[in-house]
Amino acid sequence: MIETVTSRHNPLLVHVRKLFSSRAYRQAKGEFAADGVKLLREAICWKFPITAVILTDGVELPDLADDVRVVRVPSDVMQSVSPMEAPQGALFTCRIPEQEPLRITRGTLILDELQDPGNLGTILRTADAMQVPVVLSEGCADLWNQKTVRATMGALFRTRTVRASREEIICEARSAGIPLIAAALTPRAEDIRSAPLDGAVIIGNEGRGICETFLRAADREIIIPMNERCESLNAAVAASIILWELRRDRPE
Repeated sequence: MIETVTSRHNPLLVHVRKLFSSRAYRQAKGEFAADGVKLLREAICWKFPITAVILTDGVELPDLADDVRVVRVPSDVMQSVSPMEAPQGALFTCRIPEQEPLRITRGTLILDELQDPGNLGTILRTADAMQVPVVLSEGCADLWNQKTVRATMGALFRTRTVRASREEIICEARSAGIPLIAAALTPRAEDIRSAPLDGAVIIGNEGRGICETFLRAADREIIIPMNERCESLNAAVAASIILWELRRDRPE
């Protein structure tokens, strides 16, 4: 059954706005919200736990599970709920899935305190394309932030990204016998083009780089060579280069 809602103060719409705006609210409710017809199709395709769908007139109702709440709203009401300047006609909410156990393998990418949700989402999208697992350390942007979700272009529904403390990550890597390789500008850093990437690679915060805890634990460091007049690369761009090298070095 499709409901029709015309009030901007409808409890479901208020709930969705809070999911978009508050990480604490998302965590408390165990849900997140996303925007866009394409993302909705991806969530359906990968059988993500969708709880509600909000559509404007003219947007076709997709094939949904019987327990999904479906609501139609006027375009002005959609505009009041969507975080996008030009809403695409579909909003939806999903349950946040339970996290899988932490596992560090050769070829894992570890993100340390990466704070920009757009960078995080772009990296997850690229990691999905390269079939590289990703682990987030404490301080990373929220996986379920709408900007992160949108930037993944559906990769978030196809993969399971684990979050853990730095100490847990180091302990797991040591237990599994996996070297930790830090992407950091240090005197002993090796050129990524010749360094063997036979471990898990750590990328640090956009401004401060990798924390001291990970640097002390790293078995070695790598750098991406670049023009001397350039200070650094965008975190997502640097990650893409590293992801390509991880994929290239990994035996099939």
